[in-house]
Amino acid sequence: MMGRQDRDQRQLFYEFNLDEMIPKTHLLRRLNVFATAVLADLHEQLKPFYSDIGRPSVDPELIIRMLLVGYCYGIRHERKLCQEVALHLAYRWFCKLDLNDKVPHHSTFSVNRLNRFRESDILRSIFERVVTACMAAGLVKGEGFAVDASVMEANASRYHGKAPDELDWTDAQRQKRAVAEYLTALDAEAQAEAERDRADASDGSDGTPAAKPDRKPPKVISPSDPQSAWTAKANKRVQFGYGLNYLIDVENAVIVDVEATPARTYDEVAATKTMIERTRARHNLKPKRLIADTAYGTGKFLAFVVGAGITPHIPVWDKSTREDGTFSRSDFHWDKKKNVYTCPAGKVLTTTGHVSSDHAVRYVASVPDCRACSLKPKCCPNMPARRVVRDVNEDARDVARRKMRTKAFAKSRDERKRVEMCFAHLKTHHGFERMRLRGLSGARDEFHLAAIVQNLKRMALRLLGPPPDSMRACVA
Repeated sequence: MMGRQDRDQRQLFYEFNLDEMIPKTHLLRRLNVFATAVLADLHEQLKPFYSDIGRPSVDPELIIRMLLVGYCYGIRHERKLCQEVALHLAYRWFCKLDLNDKVPHHSTFSVNRLNRFRESDILRSIFERVVTACMAAGLVKGEGFAVDASVMEANASRYHGKAPDELDWTDAQRQKRAVAEYLTALDAEAQAEAERDRADASDGSDGTPAAKPDRKPPKVISPSDPQSAWTAKANKRVQFGYGLNYLIDVENAVIVDVEATPARTYDEVAATKTMIERTRARHNLKPKRLIADTAYGTGKFLAFVVGAGITPHIPVWDKSTREDGTFSRSDFHWDKKKNVYTCPAGKVLTTTGHVSSDHAVRYVASVPDCRACSLKPKCCPNMPARRVVRDVNEDARDVARRKMRTKAFAKSRDERKRVEMCFAHLKTHHGFERMRLRGLSGARDEFHLAAIVQNLKRMALRLLGPPPDSMRACVA
């Protein structure tokens, strides 16, 4: 006999305890242990940014907790997030909402983000408090750091880019936040460049300005998100994107700093200096070694690392080896005391000491010496005299080259995969492959939230024991 549910008269009253409905092993229950401590003084930090009169606002802790849920489960659209929190019991519990409590309107998020949250830099503060909590728990050793960047596709169509000289910003476009930030940044950069020119007007020994590398202007700019960079780094597809820069402690893959940049290698390397200096200032952390890939192996960056007292475990970006069978720079002997190179035939290459725009010094042999040399066909067959180019930071590059031959470098090369896994988990388990917010400030907000969630999950995994098998992939 087929049964049938009889629901003509529904029960009017229920006994329901929301806390009892959430499993003890649920991810959000594990994260709540650390989120509660990190957000303990949130109201005190934001109090100066609220008025003392008027109607009570939505609790900022509720907004932050909802954002953490969204970035933990890949729900980054606020309208969708509000719907999911209204329906999901575990989401309600984590956000401290009872069954009868009303979920905030989705517009509340953008209003707070553009005003109080950015003015107070609260997301950065929360991230640093999470790092401090990781340090207090012993998850940050501080011996070795690894740095890398991953391209996140911008919220901009790759088919609507324009050349810089084709852009003529209308008044309506200038009212958009992303465009206004871009134009303000351009004005600030132009003013800073003018001040540097005035300061460097007499830096050269002959009264001429010191040589500076010229950065090429972007070929294509997005009218909707002009601060994003036109790049082909991600999946070999040309698109607009931002660089997500992570500086991690390799012991437990805790993210100790995060920075947003346009998706350009130059900006990503420059951001690493900022992250290292900021980590030292905020958390008193100075690593003994820094791990990175070849993109960071430029002479200028290696000089910064060595000068900071950090051992570079970074492959050197070196293009001095020739492939045509002629002598490479390594075949010439360098005499640091005399500041000369000696060629394989025993002749000396000297220099005037002039530093070119590419931060290099050129050493040139004597034309008569090269003309009479029997090794000329294998040294400089198409030139009257041989020239050798030496980077002004070649000493730092030599330090990195010596480290490349050690066992410690081989170990660091394997540990660098941990920062790459952070990006893989972010894209795979959190659905973060494309930006939702525009502008560099929007990228910072999204990257801070992503790093906060990843560090909270890392603490839950390391301090509360391994999760059940069904949750292991989500918590990793």
